[in-house]
Amino acid sequence: MDQKRELSSIDLAALVTELNRYEGAKVDKAYLYDDDLLRLKLRDFDRGRVELMIEVGDIKRAHAADPDHVADAPGRPPNFAKMLRNRLSGADFAGVEQYEFDRILTFEFEREDQNTTLVAELFGQGNVAALDETGEVIGALSTVRLKSRTVAPGSQYEYPASRLNPLTVSRGGFDRHMRESDSDVVRTLATQLNLGGLYAEEVCTRAGVPKETPIDEATDDQLGALHDALSRIGERLRSGDIDPRVYEESVDGEGGDGGDGDGSDGRDPRVVDVTPFPLAEHEDLPSVGFDSFNAAVDEYFHRLGGEETEEGEAPADASASRPDFEEEIAKQERIIEQQKGAIEGFEEQAQAERERAELLYAHYDLVDEVISTVREARENEVPWDEIEETLAAGAERGIPAAEAVVGVDGGEGTVTVELEEEGDDGGTVTVELDASEGVEVNADRLYREAKRVEGKKEGAKEAIESTREELEAVKERKREWEEQQAADDGSGGDGGDNEGEEDEEYETDWLARSSIPIRSPDDWFERFRWFHTSTGYLVIGGRNADQNEELVKKYMSKHDRFFHTQAHGGPVTLLKAAGPSESADPVDFSEETLREAAQFAVSYSSDWKDGRGAGDAYMVEPDQVSKTPESGEYIEKGSFVIRGDRTYFEDVACRIAVGVQCEPVTRAIGGPPSAIVDRAAAHVTFEPGMYAQNDAAMMAYRNLKERFNDKSFVRKVASADQLQEFLPPGGSDIVD
Repeated sequence: MDQKRELSSIDLAALVTELNRYEGAKVDKAYLYDDDLLRLKLRDFDRGRVELMIEVGDIKRAHAADPDHVADAPGRPPNFAKMLRNRLSGADFAGVEQYEFDRILTFEFEREDQNTTLVAELFGQGNVAALDETGEVIGALSTVRLKSRTVAPGSQYEYPASRLNPLTVSRGGFDRHMRESDSDVVRTLATQLNLGGLYAEEVCTRAGVPKETPIDEATDDQLGALHDALSRIGERLRSGDIDPRVYEESVDGEGGDGGDGDGSDGRDPRVVDVTPFPLAEHEDLPSVGFDSFNAAVDEYFHRLGGEETEEGEAPADASASRPDFEEEIAKQERIIEQQKGAIEGFEEQAQAERERAELLYAHYDLVDEVISTVREARENEVPWDEIEETLAAGAERGIPAAEAVVGVDGGEGTVTVELEEEGDDGGTVTVELDASEGVEVNADRLYREAKRVEGKKEGAKEAIESTREELEAVKERKREWEEQQAADDGSGGDGGDNEGEEDEEYETDWLARSSIPIRSPDDWFERFRWFHTSTGYLVIGGRNADQNEELVKKYMSKHDRFFHTQAHGGPVTLLKAAGPSESADPVDFSEETLREAAQFAVSYSSDWKDGRGAGDAYMVEPDQVSKTPESGEYIEKGSFVIRGDRTYFEDVACRIAVGVQCEPVTRAIGGPPSAIVDRAAAHVTFEPGMYAQNDAAMMAYRNLKERFNDKSFVRKVASADQLQEFLPPGGSDIVD
């Protein structure tokens, strides 16, 4: 029997009543494991520590967990966890509701300054979204943009389309939905009535109706019995009359008594299901009873994770297991082998290009005759198709130069010849010739191509060295992990006394790492000035007049915001609502996000170059930006006409921070300090000053390099040249 990996709508209906018993508990901190498991640590004044777990990956669950079942805190919290800590710390848990009969739970948290709603989507791909008091999405684990609904920062949260609730539907409505089906009873209950397979079969069994009965043969009495069975389940859930069970089966798949492992290989039985009350469909399976459904769910998923770990699979709480260093090591070794193969391919390609060039000289007279014939014909304005026909006729008459031609491409202006290699065992090689150039120029082109390919070989060699460094970094992490485990095993502690020190103990100390793996991104916006706001939106600015033009004409979308400075010489600055290939909805950007974009515009303007400590910026909608001047006026390249009202940001400080980002990618970053500090493992902040741009970049590089134990890492991802890309033109000083 397949093991249950997702809670059903009926399960969630039973859990909601029990979870609401923790109303009034205060939130201490939020943690995120592996991008799909959210943990909220709360304090209940009657029950003590409460661990709320919400998982939306391959396993989908939501329940309060026994603290002994909770893994240690993960490493450095990602932005989503940081945002939740900022909004939920000290907030009161105000209750949870199930959305209609869907697998969606809505958790409410209240605080004096702001309220927050967490929506856990335990269906499909799974998601968790944080909403403000107005229902606007503040952040989500996954962005959803569908025709039917959108879940994205800045948009109003949209629930999926409503589904029929089979536990509350009237008898008339039930009969109508059933009669509209052309399938059998059990399939109709499972799909049209939204019960799912297991509970559809359970309702049929309790009602005494054969599961395969065709709908058109079902009697009114049978439909009445099915509706009654559903109503009794609904009433039992609403009244809290439950008898939770965790069902087991022996490892060979047989039910048995589960007590002594008879008929199995001697291992303990595995868990297969958890339900709020006993099911007739599971009467042949042994089960364990619990006082609460929440405790049963917690025990089930805890055991499920442990069993999968024993079988070599990832556990439900992946952070509690040993990282799969061997798989990562094997992956890096495979990459190295692939890179070695690429180098061999480049060598072969370069050699082939050189051999083609040498063949041109070996058959100089023949090749020169082909090129001269075609060039003379073109000078006499002979069409390419006639040239091809003439060469074909010459080949039939046995003319060697014409026989060598195997292709003519008038569109490209090329002629392809087939030349014999030297030696008794030599074959033939085809060479494409530019008919407008002589033999020497064509040969030189092939030599240059060989040199270019060899350059790719050198790049591949550098890539191998980088991969080898990543491989050594994985091996180093493995050694560190094993040493830490050995130390933990020898300490004899229970791991429960450092609850308040979890972040400091488990966050990655990038500065102390002896080797940091390089994970270089390749983002489309990197040739512009750019940064990501503290709320995650992309801001891009032009480096010159050409880029200013390009940004407005190619990359500005209707829901973006356009920023510029009052001072002359500022860059076009766009606050993007979505990427260039994404559809976007209107976004109500936060004040913090807007001020960061304004600070970016001011800092890269002439305000900085002129040594001013602050400046003014304004914001407009994209439809207010035009290249059409007033009558009699002229607009310079990179400049635009702004029409209509503007939103002003006054006295914005000229400040830029540059730093080194280590996760999830490794690279130099720069922008307003409030957007950079939390993303960078180390940073340096600048203000207008006396040091030239290149000198300031070198100062920043030396400062950052001294703070990292892995000096080569800083040199590769944040050299002085790379950091200079983020510094404004003009003089700068480091801010103490």
